[in-house]
Amino acid sequence: MNIKDAFDMKGRTAIVTGGGTHLGKAMATALGELGASVVIASRRAELCEEVAEELREQGLDVTGRGCDVTVESEVDALVKEVVDEHGRLDVMVCNAGGSAAPATHVPNGSVDEFIATLELNVRGTYLCAQAAARVMVEQRGGSIVTVGSIHGSLTTDKRFYEGLGFGRGGPAYQASKGAIINLTRNLASELGEHGITANCISPGQIPRPDANPIMVQRCADNIPFNRGGEADDLKGAVALLASPAGAWITGHNLIVDGGWSIW
Repeated sequence: MNIKDAFDMKGRTAIVTGGGTHLGKAMATALGELGASVVIASRRAELCEEVAEELREQGLDVTGRGCDVTVESEVDALVKEVVDEHGRLDVMVCNAGGSAAPATHVPNGSVDEFIATLELNVRGTYLCAQAAARVMVEQRGGSIVTVGSIHGSLTTDKRFYEGLGFGRGGPAYQASKGAIINLTRNLASELGEHGITANCISPGQIPRPDANPIMVQRCADNIPFNRGGEADDLKGAVALLASPAGAWITGHNLIVDGGWSIW
């Protein structure tokens, strides 16, 4: 296979949950730039359509939809809509997630916050992956890309956040991202016989554009490249794992952290 052809996604359809902001938007843009028809979805339907319009102005085939990934009926309806419209679903990027509330920490942590964050991250990823898998099994192929975090493998260093004036990720976020990494391995094991790949992208420190400048500098100081990550740093990773170029990669947790975790 010619390597350029291996990354060509013309004629393929992808869903990117949480695709209206930050990392999700960058990954959706990457798939659109490779030629895929992309549907971005989140609870904020209006935002998704605004972003989709922005990307269409760049010549990309992108549409926006509303979907709460923790509600099974909404996820199933989203997948059905996409398949009815495009005839197939080739890629599911399970990106929607985060912390359901400000993080709390042991020994005084909130059980409600812990469960709510697990629901958002693990339940949402599971429902999206399963709904996509049903279609992909029938097609005999497809790619499921989940989104973990380096904090699914490493915990947070409290010292890093000193003096920043805001909280760090708590046990719920770290437990949920760790669960997503191993859930992905299970998906790879169960679905490989159907020609379906399942891989996880674990981003490192990628501050949002409005992030605290002190935090941004601390990120840079702890990364070999001497810069914090940018959302576009995930474009190559999702291009590899979602396209035919990654057809022999499954069950892998791809850490994209600029070297944060090497020391």
